[in-house]
Amino acid sequence: MPVKFYQPENQVPLEMHKVRVIQKLSLLPVEERLKKIQEAGNNTFLLQNKDIYMDMLTDSGVNGMSDQQVAAMSIADDSYAGSETFNRVKAAVKEVFGTENVLPAHQGRAAENILAEAYVKPGMYALMNFHFTTAKAHITRLGGEVVELVDKKGLIPQTDDPFKGNFDLKALRKAIKEYGPEKVAFVRVEAGTNLIGGQPVSLENMLAVTDICHEFGVRSVLDASLLQDNVYFMKVREPRCKFMTTKEIYHVLADRFDIIYFSARKLGFSRGGIITAHDKKFTDEMMEFVPLYEGFLTYGGMEVRSMESMAVGLLESLDMEYISQGPEFIAYLVKELDDYGVPVIKPAGGLGAHLNCSEIVPDLPHNQYPAAAVGAALYIAGGIRGMERGTVSEQREPDGTERYAELELQRLAMPRRVFTLSQVKYCADRVKWLWDNRSLIGGLEWVYEPKVLRFFFGRMKEIGY
Repeated sequence: MPVKFYQPENQVPLEMHKVRVIQKLSLLPVEERLKKIQEAGNNTFLLQNKDIYMDMLTDSGVNGMSDQQVAAMSIADDSYAGSETFNRVKAAVKEVFGTENVLPAHQGRAAENILAEAYVKPGMYALMNFHFTTAKAHITRLGGEVVELVDKKGLIPQTDDPFKGNFDLKALRKAIKEYGPEKVAFVRVEAGTNLIGGQPVSLENMLAVTDICHEFGVRSVLDASLLQDNVYFMKVREPRCKFMTTKEIYHVLADRFDIIYFSARKLGFSRGGIITAHDKKFTDEMMEFVPLYEGFLTYGGMEVRSMESMAVGLLESLDMEYISQGPEFIAYLVKELDDYGVPVIKPAGGLGAHLNCSEIVPDLPHNQYPAAAVGAALYIAGGIRGMERGTVSEQREPDGTERYAELELQRLAMPRRVFTLSQVKYCADRVKWLWDNRSLIGGLEWVYEPKVLRFFFGRMKEIGY
């Protein structure tokens, strides 16, 4: 729990680590930043790292590693089969989740692909609280359809609801009955919920989801990529979890979900991905796709040194002093921005702070991509790279019409153990400047629009230029 300062007015998040290796940063002059974002097609994904002061694009694979993780990399066993490194990963997964059966993948979206290949057939449905871009792409590529069933409170930008990622349980039960259990590939819970502001899901809600799945004989799947943030919120916001250990929470979830998968770029602060289950039946059903798409069953496309650091990182994810740093820094940034009057998603979630771009630039319609416009403007204003999480991150409908996002967000991710508090305050200051000068932000239009995952590669220009 947070250390209390003697003088309350001095209260700030207190890091329970010290910095031992640093990377030099540079802050380009504003004229150069304007040139760089235009060269990148107003797409922050296409900016070069050397041209960025604060990289808040993602928390995936860019977190600070512990000294124990770095040390573990020196003992990696690179045997193709029978690797001791993989055995240590399995042991760490068992310690954290209590599960015996483990399949490796090179990252989270690769695990999603394996799940989809195993269970999604044309005309089937994948029910989830909210989609993630790559999870949806894998399902639709195979002829399935994603159905989002998040409680509608989760789509209200500013509320005091502590668990805005919760499933609408009545809607879930209705959907299974309507489609038929045999047509439901699986029910997927994403905890926390990435695209609506990293909002958490309560333990009570997740257990209710699994009860419904078991009642109808439908597979239940937990995307645990952001679970350590979610566990933090459970412990501080959900009374029944207050006196549970982090391991107890992990084990309760693993006992109830049929399948768990995660990206170790987020859970464990390393690289790679894992699929795990208590029942060997599920891993057996997916096993053949690992060597087909990833690599042998003892490495799954992962580099063995990353696997060693993952094993240590998973164990460290049980430590509240480690897992609290991210949510506390995010909450600090959200409060700073809220105090400035900047429209942000509340309450603060995991992953990062999320600017509500529909309120920042209310005159820009969805088809002028307000979240992308705010992201480009923020880079110009402060050398800060965020990520568009709005209509650009959606895919067009089959008939070519635009699918407008429920929320137009600019995500300012908070890589764990990376930024100092002074940098977080700099970010808040630059966002405040942009808010005060928001009349300068104009809309965008496509110059090059890929058909799939356009937010990665697409290029845009300012309307009228």
